Amino acid sequence: MLDLTAFNKKKYTPYETPLERADKLELFLGKDSPTIYIKRDDLLGLTGGGNKTRKLEFLMADAIKKNSNAIITNGAIQSNHCRLTLAASIRENFECHLVLEERIPNTFNQEASGNNFLFQLLGATSITVAKKGENIQDITKKIAHNLTKKGKTPYIIPGGGSNEIGALGYVNCFHEMKEQFKPLQIKPSTIICTSGSSGTHAGLVTGINISNEPIKCIGISIMRLKAEQLELVHSLASKTARLLQSNTSINREDVIIYDNYVGNGYSDPTPEMIEAVTILAQTEGILLDPVYTGKALAGMIDLIRKNKIKSDETIIFIHTGGSPALYAYQKEFTQTLKTNYQKST
Repeated sequence: MLDLTAFNKKKYTPYETPLERADKLELFLGKDSPTIYIKRDDLLGLTGGGNKTRKLEFLMADAIKKNSNAIITNGAIQSNHCRLTLAASIRENFECHLVLEERIPNTFNQEASGNNFLFQLLGATSITVAKKGENIQDITKKIAHNLTKKGKTPYIIPGGGSNEIGALGYVNCFHEMKEQFKPLQIKPSTIICTSGSSGTHAGLVTGINISNEPIKCIGISIMRLKAEQLELVHSLASKTARLLQSNTSINREDVIIYDNYVGNGYSDPTPEMIEAVTILAQTEGILLDPVYTGKALAGMIDLIRKNKIKSDETIIFIHTGGSPALYAYQKEFTQTLKTNYQKST
């Protein structure tokens, strides 16, 4: 039984996000397609929506409980997490200090579009850009130390909001979906999500296990090899179950990772990602982001095409949002879109 009432929680989304049938996508994928539903967590509250909002509902409540007044967090240069943490900080009248990691050398551009533009528009208190290889934790601790000297009470939120408090957001998401299964009269066999900083994946695994549901959760890794990502997710899911004082044991077999879709590295576009983003845009009118959900959908489509997901299954794709980052990748899509346009005229 899932019980989150013991935990403080802010409410940044005053509604359940839809669980929508993707019948046009099914038609595109053909006779081998399973029944596909999309959990529209791109429609969550705060600026631009996305999965980090669920995590921040618990993390910001914890920061308030601890009388904090300044948030420090980190992410990549187009971080959806940083955008949403900044939005939540504005809502709570907190300072917000961002540490942006340039994971691919020489890719930070102060005048870039997407989330980088939104950091400035929303008015981050400070932005520190860390070169690849710099110690993010050391930079974060230094900022926290300086804020404390100025009389502030800083609260550090880890990258992606991925600790056991943040993962409660996706334990809660599974509970929300479980209630949606009944009126839709569906019994999903598989949930597919992006597996990055691990909070979303770990939270779902924890929720499924505590509920004792016969559902598997497949994580599509977008930055690490399978062995490392599996340990990360398993460790966080186990910590989350302990936080919930659950007697349920999270087994390594409960954590399913595919690492075939990372490409050359985190945030580096792949042809399969571009295809997947384009397919969903042109079949369902739904935008994905190029770093997370685009690669996750590319993985899902490939698993269907290879018959690793069967046509008689019902599956759920977790749309974790992030479409504002799409606008920073326009050049990567332009040639493909031009080619498609030329073919159709």
